[in-house]
Amino acid sequence: MADPQTPPRSGPPHHHGLAKLALRDQLLTARHRLGLAQIGEAARDLASQLLALPEIHRSATVAAYVSVGNEPGTSSLIDALQTSGRRVLLPRVLPDNDLDWSVYAGPASLQRGPRGILEPDGPLLGVNAIAGADAVLVPGLAVDARGYRLGRGGGSYDRALGRVPVGTFTCVLLYDDEVGLKVPVEPHDRPVAAVASPSGITRLRRTL
Repeated sequence: MADPQTPPRSGPPHHHGLAKLALRDQLLTARHRLGLAQIGEAARDLASQLLALPEIHRSATVAAYVSVGNEPGTSSLIDALQTSGRRVLLPRVLPDNDLDWSVYAGPASLQRGPRGILEPDGPLLGVNAIAGADAVLVPGLAVDARGYRLGRGGGSYDRALGRVPVGTFTCVLLYDDEVGLKVPVEPHDRPVAAVASPSGITRLRRTL
């Protein structure tokens, strides 16, 4: 059963949308200031933190993603997951901005998608394939103490998280200064259970 939680509304939707835009611009500007050394170090720390996590260690199937630009890097993480024998699902963006999924078969299996994002070239498994993952790792720009994340505004991952069964480990990957911010919440937003940043894993209180 998909997560039925609906975030509380504390103000007009238009206000939340504008607040999200402002926060998103602020965080993207901060990311653009990061150097390659900082991004690389953060990627190594994130991989180390996540690979040692019990929820990842006991997972047979992990849904993840290929990082782009100055996002916290995931290349070494997904390679380590795949070479350890785990089934790694990676997204393929559909024309309506929803996410389909394919199995990662190594770096050579990635191809540039229509939006410039690296995507796996294997058979499509359907938008509901994410429901079969034991752990789900998602991108974001910020997360609050309740687990509500700020994405890039397309809604792709909120739709995908809505298909994840209750109790599945869900985790957003961020930089340290993006954790615990005040995130404007809209009705379609879906919370995650944890955040991984270079300094460690933080369990988040999910809204009931």
